[in-house]
Amino acid sequence: MEDNVLTGEQMDTIGEIANISMGNSATTLSLMVNRKVEITTPNVKLIKRSEALDDYEKTCIFVQIHYVKGLEGNNVLILKEHDVKVMTDLMMGGDGTNTEGEISDLHLSAASEAMNQMMGTSATSLSSMLGVPTDISTPIVNRIDVESIKVFEKMFDTTYDKFVKIAFRMTIGDLIDSVMVQLYPIRFAKDMCDKFYTKENAANNE
Repeated sequence: MEDNVLTGEQMDTIGEIANISMGNSATTLSLMVNRKVEITTPNVKLIKRSEALDDYEKTCIFVQIHYVKGLEGNNVLILKEHDVKVMTDLMMGGDGTNTEGEISDLHLSAASEAMNQMMGTSATSLSSMLGVPTDISTPIVNRIDVESIKVFEKMFDTTYDKFVKIAFRMTIGDLIDSVMVQLYPIRFAKDMCDKFYTKENAANNE
């Protein structure tokens, strides 16, 4: 099979893995913001790198996390600026309405911490599902204009052009209704599937 193609079964597996790991991440975020966080079943599709930002307008906040143990690849979460402001206010004990002013270092720090906690939970879930110890790097947070694909490409630092895009609708009460996106190079997605199948087969043969 071509390196830039996934089977239907592999696409379903990626969706299943993402659904479980991000569901656990939603629970972690809900504890941080003291609100119910809901994440829908993910939509999984193959895209070109240039299509990665199609869900966003104006500017957004990128949180990039690299797996440093167990898996190879990056995890990029993309949030709207307004949502980052709401999350920051909630994390500081507010009611989520203090969203005036420009994005500050405080907002970026809060976004980094929220995603660090969420993706730490996700990595733990992945470790259990894939049967390998996994760990993540410290998040790298950037505020970019979605029109600036060159900035995005440089930040993602890869020669891959085809990605698996996993999009979730994330809501926090009636304060946030946003889309959160994970991007995996196809080789990374295949690696995840292989480990998942190996773990399943081992469990079935016990």
